[in-house]
Amino acid sequence: MPILNDPTITALTRFLDVNVFRSELVMSNMANIDTPGYRTQDVNFNQEMERASGNLEYASFTPVARPVQGLMERPDGNNVSLERESLLLADTQLRFNLGVQLLRDEFKSILSAIHEGSAS
Repeated sequence: MPILNDPTITALTRFLDVNVFRSELVMSNMANIDTPGYRTQDVNFNQEMERASGNLEYASFTPVARPVQGLMERPDGNNVSLERESLLLADTQLRFNLGVQLLRDEFKSILSAIHEGSAS
């Protein structure tokens, strides 16, 4: 089995992709805080991870943005909350950093196995 088809690496790659997508949404929300009528968008992280893990063709996987319901709306129709978006951005960055560290550890394990195999 080729290394890049490893299920752990594939899952971690998708985990990172969903985090990047969410970061882009959060930053877009923040950039539109003063846009009248703008509606906050987010991604259902757990649902997207389930959908990604069931998708056999990685290239065709694209997370789906959805409007966020239940947020307080200002008189201009905009419902972006800077506090909410800041917390989501911090959470997403932590998750992304965790994913990168886990992916790094996975590659270290593969490299160690290669070195052990070549020493024999």
